Amino acid sequence: MILYLDTSSLLKCFIAEAHSADVLEWIAASAAVATSCVTYPEAAAAVARRQRRGDLAPAAVRRALRRLADRWGELMLVDLAELRAGGLAVRHGLHGFGAVQLAAALTLRSALGADAMAFSSFDETLNRAAVAEGLVVLEPSGG
Repeated sequence: MILYLDTSSLLKCFIAEAHSADVLEWIAASAAVATSCVTYPEAAAAVARRQRRGDLAPAAVRRALRRLADRWGELMLVDLAELRAGGLAVRHGLHGFGAVQLAAALTLRSALGADAMAFSSFDETLNRAAVAEGLVVLEPSGG
């Protein structure tokens, strides 16, 4: 199985938070991990935003971004499908990056086949849209 992680899921690999253990287990059980090519800048922005809010110390931010950069080359990257993402944003009321993530996952599913991949996000609106589009959405333990 190929595991598709959006930014909210991928960050759980580099910052210990609720459901990090679930994501790490899913990764261990997967043949490969995929994400959108836009996930890196989105993740960097999210980590920096958490530092500005005081949720992460500067050392934790540097460590998370270094680990993300070190592992980035191991991920299967899916190119931007901007027209598809735009349609998904309108159809499901998604934010821009959520629509991009869903479009990438659907593009990957088209290439692999429906039974070959699973989707992970911790954005409920995005998860509802993914289910509506026929993706298998992983749920964390106890959730």
